[in-house]
Amino acid sequence: MLEVTDLKVGYGAIEALHGISFSVKAGEVVTLIGANGAGKSTTLRAISGLVQARSGDILFEGRPIQRMPAHEIVRLGLAHVPEGRMIFANLTVMENLRMGAYLVRDKAKIARGLEEVFEVFPRLREREKQMAGTLSGGEQQMLAIGRALMGGPKFLMLDEPSLGIAPLLVKTIFEQIVKINRDRGLTILLVEQNANLALRVSLRGYVLETGRILLADTAAGLLADPKVRSAYLGG
Repeated sequence: MLEVTDLKVGYGAIEALHGISFSVKAGEVVTLIGANGAGKSTTLRAISGLVQARSGDILFEGRPIQRMPAHEIVRLGLAHVPEGRMIFANLTVMENLRMGAYLVRDKAKIARGLEEVFEVFPRLREREKQMAGTLSGGEQQMLAIGRALMGGPKFLMLDEPSLGIAPLLVKTIFEQIVKINRDRGLTILLVEQNANLALRVSLRGYVLETGRILLADTAAGLLADPKVRSAYLGG
């Protein structure tokens, strides 16, 4: 579904990605792990059109997207939940969710989308009239994921969904990520500092180090790898 080949991305004179290649098949959950500054967020930003690739290819369902503007990439069915959530703090929960459906013209489809999001995250229904900026970190993450789902994506990219969230809500969010993948068949590319948790919900994984892919294996293989355990899994 997604094929990234020899992707190079830079900020000014600094090259952040040095020609990485990886793929994600339809229906998979794939995780990118690595230390801060490894290039994980830059990879997602390049795929979603938020930063321009210097060279290399990004194919989504066989179609090159590396020169497309971000809103056109969303229209193809690829949604990105960025690090830091980026919700609209001065809008209500409901207004945020409706913003996620800005490309959807069918009112019945929007209504169905809302019901599906509330089924995944019942807490959002309880908070639908509340200003988004007053939600807890975990609730804001639920809202950011819900907003992305409102566009009816085929492919969902999640950047650090556990960051700054209470452990109990992290567990809830990851349970729902698994459920979204299983029940909807939604393909997911996950970037996560909590490598242990991320690999446990993924089929495969890639280890990024300073803009290069160091290792690629099944999630079980990476969990069992002594080098990965030592560097990213706390022993």
